[in-house]
Amino acid sequence: MKNEIIAYSVNKTNDGGLYISVQNGEVSVRAPWYVTQSKIQEAVMAKRSWIMKKLAEYEEQTNISLKPIQILGIVYNLKVSYKNTDRIECDLEKNVVKVSLPKKYKKIDNESMTDILIDKLYTKIAEKELEDIMEKTRLMVGFAPEDYKVIEMQGILAKVTDDKKILINPRIVKYKREVIEYIILHEFCHLKYKNHTKSFYNMLERYMPDYKKYEIKNIKY
Repeated sequence: MKNEIIAYSVNKTNDGGLYISVQNGEVSVRAPWYVTQSKIQEAVMAKRSWIMKKLAEYEEQTNISLKPIQILGIVYNLKVSYKNTDRIECDLEKNVVKVSLPKKYKKIDNESMTDILIDKLYTKIAEKELEDIMEKTRLMVGFAPEDYKVIEMQGILAKVTDDKKILINPRIVKYKREVIEYIILHEFCHLKYKNHTKSFYNMLERYMPDYKKYEIKNIKY
């Protein structure tokens, strides 16, 4: 917090003294035209503690608790706040996912915003986790797809395309890593056997004898 830079706007006037205000999470300085930038910065730093307190109060007031989400089998609470920023920031603390959003997102209703956040979070985590799992599976079975891609799909967690590519829904990272590894192995087996034949299940069981405990009902893959 001590090293955090304070962003502020300056409004120069022809008369009056130097005033600092914090409204709606924004810091503004009203100063006579002859006051230099270094003097303004000096004044801001002199009131740093008060400014940071006001900004913290605003963030606390604008924090929104949304429905819990599941990541790698663990349930997290999702808390959102709005900041003067152009990018989405995300921090994971114990059982809470803290997300800071640009203020423009305030115009979006909570349910839609939650879906946007979850999609972004899952995609980011999937891209990281799947790289290791795909490589682990490739080394285990001795072959690989032409390519793989993380892509949103309705009602499907993963599938093999006709040109031997594996498509993976980012929401796969809701599940435990063991379940994800099973689903990826399942798709690798489909690279050799298109349908769920006896040979398909023999291959699946060869590399994961206890695969049945990782199956998810009513989900396609």
